[in-house]
Amino acid sequence: MNQSNTQRVEHSAHWQSVCSQQDLVNDSGVVVWLDGAQVALFYLPGQEGKTLFAIDNHDPQSGANVIGRGLVGSIKGDLVVASPIYKQHFRLEDGSCLEYPEQQLRVWPVRFNEGRVEVGIA
Repeated sequence: MNQSNTQRVEHSAHWQSVCSQQDLVNDSGVVVWLDGAQVALFYLPGQEGKTLFAIDNHDPQSGANVIGRGLVGSIKGDLVVASPIYKQHFRLEDGSCLEYPEQQLRVWPVRFNEGRVEVGIA
């Protein structure tokens, strides 16, 4: 998602507070419940640019809700999370799977607001 698309989404989204910034674990996932879905939040404070990501916790290959327990890293410049079961990698920015292009995780706009983490619901 480019910068102008991100700005459009942020202006049109309804923001839901899901946790405090202190609830996040650096370089790891925390799972929250949002509007009937489990959302994995990843906070990567050492990265340049975007440091907070919200992505579906449901692994489409195994059917388990485990993405929030995955390891984060970088592959060819893309920030990714590896599913803990089958180890396929999902881009944190857009939810696409590097190994299986037909697999896609939903992503949400996410932001910090006065010490709270807010996820956008379109």
